[in-house]
Amino acid sequence: MKILALESSAAAASVCLTEDAFMIAQSYENSGMTHSRTLLPMAEELLKRVGVSLDEVDVFAVAAGPGSFTGLRIGVSACKGLAWALEKPCAKVSTLEAMAWNLSALPGEICPVMDARRSQVYNARFSSDGEKLVRLAPDRAISLDELAGELKNTDREQILVGDGAELCYNDLTRRGIPARMVPGNLRFQSAWGVARGALELARAGVLIAASQLVPDYHRLSQAERERLAREQNNK
Repeated sequence: MKILALESSAAAASVCLTEDAFMIAQSYENSGMTHSRTLLPMAEELLKRVGVSLDEVDVFAVAAGPGSFTGLRIGVSACKGLAWALEKPCAKVSTLEAMAWNLSALPGEICPVMDARRSQVYNARFSSDGEKLVRLAPDRAISLDELAGELKNTDREQILVGDGAELCYNDLTRRGIPARMVPGNLRFQSAWGVARGALELARAGVLIAASQLVPDYHRLSQAERERLAREQNNK
């Protein structure tokens, strides 16, 4: 099964082509350019280099959230457009689970954290035996206090990954909760994790049509929060 995966949920953009769990090729860019200008050209160039046509792709996968509102919309729209035109299925992959799959070879508790601002992080928790992941907590926007409260009785070291890793590491270690950050080259999102999560969805038979693909923001946008605040103040 060939899977083309797109990742544009944060500052970097990446594209990966896999055959089941085997990576054929991956392209990664963190140049500061907008994903709307880089993501699809990266996918087209990657497929051209390895001699695979879009028709040969069986599943189109995307990191669907949480993450940057703009980045998620770009990735989901690109995935939807590719799959819809070819009438191929889509895999809607959690950004946080994809990050955990990137570290699934490390046995232990994996704690992906993305800085959500406003003293919150986007977070989920997973356990890995070195091959498979078991989800321990759902995707959510959670405060640092709430996350620490959840972890305070654990004696298992938390493997922190994501752009919120340093923020959480400082907070958890200050509270005496065992934690470590993965090296910088493994800390951020990549499309291989999206492809690996997509493979699990395909095996479970829960792929979706392009028409069903929408982002999962897990929190209201800044504009929506401000509008609700104005409405509340005007009551």
